[in-house]
Amino acid sequence: MKLLVIEDESSLLNSIKDYFEQSDFLCEGVLTYKEAISRIEDFSYDCIILDINLPDGNGLKLLQYLRQCKKDDGVIIISARDSLDDKIIGLNHGADDYLVKPFHLSELNARLKALLRRKYTQGVTFLEAGSLKLNLASREATCNSHPIALTKNEFDLLLYLLNNKNKVVSKQAIAEHIYGDQSDNMPSFDFVYSQIKNLKRKLKEKGGDELIQSIYGLGYKLSI
Repeated sequence: MKLLVIEDESSLLNSIKDYFEQSDFLCEGVLTYKEAISRIEDFSYDCIILDINLPDGNGLKLLQYLRQCKKDDGVIIISARDSLDDKIIGLNHGADDYLVKPFHLSELNARLKALLRRKYTQGVTFLEAGSLKLNLASREATCNSHPIALTKNEFDLLLYLLNNKNKVVSKQAIAEHIYGDQSDNMPSFDFVYSQIKNLKRKLKEKGGDELIQSIYGLGYKLSI
């Protein structure tokens, strides 16, 4: 899962990033409105953690821009503003949740996981596609009831394909989802091919031969 933290207090930004990176999230962080706009334009995120008081702009305008562009990134506002009116304004602008500072990172984590469950699974713990089953809580996968040993990136890739089942996703989209802005520094998308190859091999070993298809010149598709 890929997160973007927009927070001008560097110590809090680093604390949030460190916390979620230890939980195997891909977590990027920016300190300013200008940096945030650049990330939002170039990438999509599973969730954006957004401070609305930024030194060079208003976080609510970022949120409006995001929704005007029809992007469905989840958004949790974190703010020192604790009035009911502030919360209502944030939620009416398109935020999914609103958390008042100071807060415990464990509470932010719980709210984030609840948001992701709503976003991707309508609150369920398991995702299924034919013989394939993913347990989102334990991050375990089975095919034909046989457990599949997956790396973190392989699980995230499989989940991404499953959330886009029967749709073709490009190598670039996969690279950006799994590796974020780190993908800009990679000379090619050969690493995506390698990840897909390993994933297809592991699925084949459990009887899931045709689940992932390579679409020549376009990308990959998980079909059910």
